[in-house]
Amino acid sequence: MASAAEQLAANMNMGSFAKATELHKRLLFTIGALLVYRIGTYVPIPGINSEAFLQFFQNPDGQRGILDMFNMFSGGAVERMAVFALNVMPYISASIIVQLMGAVYPPWEKLKKEGGESGRKQLNQYTRYLTVILALMQSAGIALGLNAQAGLIDTPGLFFIVSTITTLTGGTMFLMWLGEQVTARGVGNGISLIIFAGIVAVLPGSIARMLGLAQQGQMSPFALLFIAIMAVGVVVFIVFMERAQRRLLIQYPKRQEGNRMAGGERSFLPLKVNTAGVIPPIFASSLLMLPTTVAQLTAQANLPSWMSWLPLVTAQMQHGQPLFTVLYGVLIVFFCFFYTSITFNPEDTAENLRKYGGFLPGIRPGKRTAEYLDYVLTRLTTIGAAYITAVCLIPEFIGAQFGNGIIFGGTSILIVVSVTMDTVAQIQSQLLAHQYEGLIKKAKLRGRGGKSSGGRGAPAPVRR
Repeated sequence: MASAAEQLAANMNMGSFAKATELHKRLLFTIGALLVYRIGTYVPIPGINSEAFLQFFQNPDGQRGILDMFNMFSGGAVERMAVFALNVMPYISASIIVQLMGAVYPPWEKLKKEGGESGRKQLNQYTRYLTVILALMQSAGIALGLNAQAGLIDTPGLFFIVSTITTLTGGTMFLMWLGEQVTARGVGNGISLIIFAGIVAVLPGSIARMLGLAQQGQMSPFALLFIAIMAVGVVVFIVFMERAQRRLLIQYPKRQEGNRMAGGERSFLPLKVNTAGVIPPIFASSLLMLPTTVAQLTAQANLPSWMSWLPLVTAQMQHGQPLFTVLYGVLIVFFCFFYTSITFNPEDTAENLRKYGGFLPGIRPGKRTAEYLDYVLTRLTTIGAAYITAVCLIPEFIGAQFGNGIIFGGTSILIVVSVTMDTVAQIQSQLLAHQYEGLIKKAKLRGRGGKSSGGRGAPAPVRR
C-alpha cells in the first residue's frame, strides 16, 4: 500500500502548482537572478577590443586550451571578455579546496565534524575568503596576458591591469552572492544553476553550427541523426545512473520504555552509484588543458631549450588524440576514487550508527561495519567511475570520427542533467510541502466547525 507521501505526490498536478504561491515567488526570483547573470555576460570589461577578442575565439585553427572550457561554463562570457568572464569557477575551486582541507587539516576537520551550524558557517566564510584570493590571482593572470597581447586592448598599461583585476574579481564576488541568494530565496542550488544557465545558453549556437555543417556538406545527414540519437541515449543513461543507489538495511534494536516496547524500526542507508558527482571530469579536463593554455600564452615568446618538448606534447593533448583520450579516462577514474574517499568516510558512518544504536543485520558494529561499508563503496565507485568515463569519452570518440565541429561535451551534459534533476526534485518537494499545509489547514477548519456546531453531548476536548 502506498504511503501518504506517495499518494500526495501522485496527486500533484497543474492545479496544485497554480495554488502554490510561495513556489511562484521562488521561481520568479530564480528566473530574475539568471536574467541578471545573462545580461552581465554581455557587458565587456573596460578597455577591451571586443571585435578583436571575438575574432581570436572564432579562429578555427586556434587552440585556447582551458579558456574553451571556461567559455562554455560562462555562457560565452570569455569570448566577449565580459565582467562575468571568470564566472563562479574560483568559488568552485575554493569549495573543493576547503572540502579537501576539511579531511586532512585537523582544525578544519574538527569544525566540520563537531562545529555544527557555527562550524559550517565558519567554513563557508573561509570559502569566501579563498574565492577572493583565487579570483584576484586568475584575474591578474588574465590582465597581464591581455596587456601583453597587441591588438586585443585599446590602451595597455597599469590602469588597464588594475581595472581588469577589479572588474573580474568584483564580477565573481557578485555571482557568488547571487548564487547564495538563489539558494536561500529561490529554487535549487544557486551556483549550480548559474553554471547550468551558462552551458544551456551556448547550446542553441552549437546546434545551429552543426546544422550549418550539415547544410554545407561537411557533415552527412546520417552523422547528424546518429549524434542526435546518441545525445538522447546519453541523457537517458545519465538519468538512470544518477538515480541509481544501493540501499543498505539498518536495524535499530527494541528497548523497554515503561510498560511498552519502543524501537525496532528499520531504515535504509542510501549509497549513490556516482558519489563524486561531476567533480572528476572537471578536474581531469582542467589538468589536461593546462599544457595547451601555456602553449597559447607563450606562442609569441622564445622558449628555452629545455622546453622544446612543449609544442610536441601540446599537439597530442588535443581533443580526439589517443594520448588525450587515455589520460582523460585515467584521470577521471583516479578523481572518482579520490573525491569519494574525501566526501564519504566509512569509519565515521559506522561510528555514528553504533552511537545511535543502529547496525547492519549480520554484521557486527564498529570495525566490521566500516570494512563492509568500504567494500560496498569501492564496488559502487568502480561502477560510477566506469559510467562517468563512458559518458565523457563517448563525445571524444564521436569528435574523432566526425570532426571538431561537434560540440557535445560529456561534462556539460552531466552538469545539465544533474542540475535539472535536483531542481525538479526541489520543486516537487515544495509542492508536497504545500499540499501538507493545505491538509493541515483543512483539518483545523473541520475541528473548529465541529466544535461550534451543535450536537449530541458535550464537544470532545481538543488534544494539545
